[in-house]
Amino acid sequence: MRRKMFGGRPVVEFQTGLQRREFLRLAGIVGVGAGFVAGGVLSAPAAGAATVPGSRAAALAAIETSDLDILNYALTLEYLEADFYATGLQSGLLTDRELELVTPIGDHEQQHVDAVTAALTAFGGTPVAKPKITYPAGTFASRDSFLQTAAQFEELGVTAYHGKVPLIKDADVLAAAASIAGVESRHAAVIAALLQGDPFPAPVEKAASEEQVLAAVTPLIS
Repeated sequence: MRRKMFGGRPVVEFQTGLQRREFLRLAGIVGVGAGFVAGGVLSAPAAGAATVPGSRAAALAAIETSDLDILNYALTLEYLEADFYATGLQSGLLTDRELELVTPIGDHEQQHVDAVTAALTAFGGTPVAKPKITYPAGTFASRDSFLQTAAQFEELGVTAYHGKVPLIKDADVLAAAASIAGVESRHAAVIAALLQGDPFPAPVEKAASEEQVLAAVTPLIS
C-alpha cells in the first residue's frame, strides 16, 4: 500500500469554510492533473491587442470562466508544491549534486505560481490567496523524509494528469498543460533516481482516477 503523504494529516488550512468548499468543488470538476496547466509557456495577451476583433489576443482576453476556475485550482496546488520545496531546500538537508538537481525543481514550482498568478490577472480573474501551510513534525527531519515526500508529490501530479481528460477549453492553456506535465515527469525521474528507485518504471505513464487523487489530497486540507 502506498504511504500517505504527510501521514494523511492536514497540511493546508483555508481561512474560511467557503474557501475549503470551493477548492474541493474545483477538485471534483477538474481533477488534480489540472494543477499543472501553467508555466513559462503560458503568456498573457499583449497590451491593447484585445481590442482587435478576431485576434488571438481577444480570444485570450475572453477566456472562459471554467478555465479561470481551473487556473485558480492550479494556483492553490502550486502554492503547496512551491512552499514544500522552498522549505525543504532551506533546511540544508541536501548538498552537492543532490542540491544541484533539486534546486531547479523548487524554482520551477515557484515559476508555476508566478505564471498562473499573472495569467489569472491578465485574463480578468482574481488569483486566490495562498492558504496557511503547516507541515507535520518529521517532514523535513532528514534527507530521506524530504525526498520521499517529494517523490509522492511528483508521482501524484504525473499520474493525476494522465488520468484526467483535460476540461480546458483554451487551446494555448491546454498546450501549456501538456508541456508542464512533461516537466513534472522529469521531476519525478530525478527524485526517484536520488532515492535509488526506478526513474522510468514503465513505457507508458500510469494514470490515477479522480477518486484516487482526491483521496490522497483531501485529508491534507483542514
